[in-house]
Amino acid sequence: MFAVIFRASINTLDNEYLPLASELRERAMKDYGCTEFVSSCEDGNEIAISYWPDLDSIKRWKKDDLHLSAQQKGKATWYKHYQVE
Repeated sequence: MFAVIFRASINTLDNEYLPLASELRERAMKDYGCTEFVSSCEDGNEIAISYWPDLDSIKRWKKDDLHLSAQQKGKATWYKHYQVE
């Protein structure tokens, strides 16, 4: 079992953010093997932890086209900065 930890400082979350985040969560679980996903936002910060059965699943998810597009939107609009562990 592997965990991916995403931490971000929020810039601005537009109307596209929540529906896309929901779609990405569903896709990660349905198509890529994510077994659990939890997230929280507080005081302008976001943390999300996703759990995966193996590194191959994480690597495949990292290459997903919609996920890559969302990362670009995150860099440009949603987040001041973020890190992934």
